[in-house]
Amino acid sequence: MKKIKIECVTIHHFLVLWVVLVLLSSCGDKKAPKTIDANKPNVIIVITDDQGYGDLGHTGNPIIKTPHIDEFSEEAVNLTNYHVGTTCSPTRAGLMTGRNCNRNGVWHTIMGASILNEDETTFADVFKANGYATGMFGKWHLGDNHPFLPQDRGFQEAFYHGGGGVGQTPDYWNNDYFDDTYFRNGIPEKKNGYCTDVWFEEAMKFMESSKESPFLCYLSLNAPHGPYNVPQEYYDLYKEEEQLSERQKRFYGMITNIDDNFSKLLRHMEKLGISDNTLIIFTTDNGTASGSGGYNAGMRGMKGSEYDGGHRVPFIARWPNGNLTGGKNLDGLTAHVDVFPTLMTLMGLNFTPEKNMDGKDISSYLLGKEDIMDRYLVTDTQRVPWPIKGKQSCVMNGNWRLVNGTELYNISKDPGQQKNIADQYQEKVKEMNTFYQDWWNEVAEETKYSTINLGTSKVIDVLTCHDAQTKDEYPPWNQTMVRMGKPMKPAPFSVNFVSAGTYRFYLRRWPVESKLSLGESVSDSIPPTSFKNARVNGRTMEFVNAHLEVANQKKSIKVDNTKEAAILEMEVQQGTTELLAYFDMSNGEQTNAFYVNVEKVN
Repeated sequence: MKKIKIECVTIHHFLVLWVVLVLLSSCGDKKAPKTIDANKPNVIIVITDDQGYGDLGHTGNPIIKTPHIDEFSEEAVNLTNYHVGTTCSPTRAGLMTGRNCNRNGVWHTIMGASILNEDETTFADVFKANGYATGMFGKWHLGDNHPFLPQDRGFQEAFYHGGGGVGQTPDYWNNDYFDDTYFRNGIPEKKNGYCTDVWFEEAMKFMESSKESPFLCYLSLNAPHGPYNVPQEYYDLYKEEEQLSERQKRFYGMITNIDDNFSKLLRHMEKLGISDNTLIIFTTDNGTASGSGGYNAGMRGMKGSEYDGGHRVPFIARWPNGNLTGGKNLDGLTAHVDVFPTLMTLMGLNFTPEKNMDGKDISSYLLGKEDIMDRYLVTDTQRVPWPIKGKQSCVMNGNWRLVNGTELYNISKDPGQQKNIADQYQEKVKEMNTFYQDWWNEVAEETKYSTINLGTSKVIDVLTCHDAQTKDEYPPWNQTMVRMGKPMKPAPFSVNFVSAGTYRFYLRRWPVESKLSLGESVSDSIPPTSFKNARVNGRTMEFVNAHLEVANQKKSIKVDNTKEAAILEMEVQQGTTELLAYFDMSNGEQTNAFYVNVEKVN
């Protein structure tokens, strides 16, 4: 192994120290679990990424092969007017908290706005506090630093990739869906196999180890999100479908792989004897990302859209012992934010929210005991540094949709949202806008960025440009962009130094596990079944000076491009501040450091 001296600390020692500190941290802060009735029902939530309402056979898609999920829907209760955020992190944040994403710090998928605020309570927190074994597997995308990791948010067992997808900037270097390295409660662990297969296998192991006590299993998949790498056998199922684009063939193949794994999960539950007393939910996180021309159940819009095609998704729930069976379709207005309060009632758990909840308890509606309440819901697409009132907004009330404050549709008569009837129903428009105005004013009081803790002594922290708070450009949010070497305007991180002292900062272009020097370039690694048809050639970046700014301090050093990092030390006071780490380049441009390791020295 190549070793580069870093003030008497080699890269090898750096990694060993990191692992040891994470192991030590996992041993602390353990409270004795609350005693609980072993007959309490289990809960499994399966949520896929970028799969829309129309990307299933039973919702009308004539091409896709999802026989197992289709059969499952006939044994369960289906919510057919169920809505989420228009992109992945906002949906997951709302699902976890019962609160709209603009309230809880997750109105985007990058730029420091995909980190769930520390003072939020997740449903995993409540299950854990009530004696459940809790595990999550797959995609987290609600923060890659303490105190925002899944093991910080109520999950005792967590096995996940970094960032919002395999191969994104916070993920382990060179992951590509096949034979990757993921994180088990923060510790890197190499696994063989395709990512979706791995997540299901890990979830089933957790279920088996927890079968003697009730458990919560959150199985959050990164598929069928791009880059559309798929096992050959699943691509082959669609390769002769001429009406599908190359992207759609891979997208559908990834979904059929999910379907096969879902079948394995159901069979495993039967084997363990827990099927009847387990509430299992299948849902997705936003509208389809399959591309234009695909089946979309007659809806307007796709992922990222304020129209129904961007946020109406499947929700299927089965629990034989709880009378959630029979293949019923319920068309009342419901949403992801309802899941938290509904689970509390169905599982008999006590929870009194301390914050305003957007979600409602819909348990009686699911069980057929009463009609859905008359209510309003809001979803929107922000994807900007700070939420903007009215931006790509949709206010919902029953079958009414008020889009962007001016377009009114009744989806019972116009499911494709083609005819704006705002002029005919001006009072309805006024009523819905009034609700939105009041709702927004309340939400805006809660909106805030999350602040990353540094110096907790738990780990050598890693900040990535994925979470830098850029203002007018997207940061390099995936590893292909890192390889391409496009300079990124210096942008700050919001951080909290938990204690005063000497800190060492390693400013990098590449993550520590890559062992690449600052001046090296490297091309994409492309698996045989990748959607990419051309290798992305890496670009060399030549750095001259490295700069670090913390609070009112600034330090600079000359850069040796043969080293893996530019290293600066600084005495830092305790408290919240901004951290800026960037390079001067030889061509006169400046760029953020793509990765910054932060170590508390003393």
